[in-house]
Amino acid sequence: VQLQASGGGLVQAGGSLRLSCAASGRDLQFSRYTMAWFRQAPGKEREFVAVISGYGRSTLKYAESVKGRFTISRDNAKNTVSLQMNSLKSEDTAVYYCAADRSVIAGLMATPNSYDHWGLGTQVTVSS
Repeated sequence: VQLQASGGGLVQAGGSLRLSCAASGRDLQFSRYTMAWFRQAPGKEREFVAVISGYGRSTLKYAESVKGRFTISRDNAKNTVSLQMNSLKSEDTAVYYCAADRSVIAGLMATPNSYDHWGLGTQVTVSS
């Protein structure tokens, strides 16, 4: 599975951005994949942002720091997952990565090691 994230950029605090991640690959069966967003700020560890499960369940989970501001969604017909980010704060500045895996244990959806496939990331910079 290849993942390509896009949509990052520079935005003022309080603004919005929409990230997209396109998945591709032979015999993809995208709907079966749990899709997640993580982010990594300079000098910090990669942290969980949001996840949406596969197999039609579409279970959603968010990090506490983004609840009520970010929304994850998927379009299985287009093999994409999106992250709508509103009310952005300076602390949201990071490289955002999308991740995918077909076999993620429910209790470990926020753990980076649960995902075998990663995109290259897209930079989000929020100016205060």
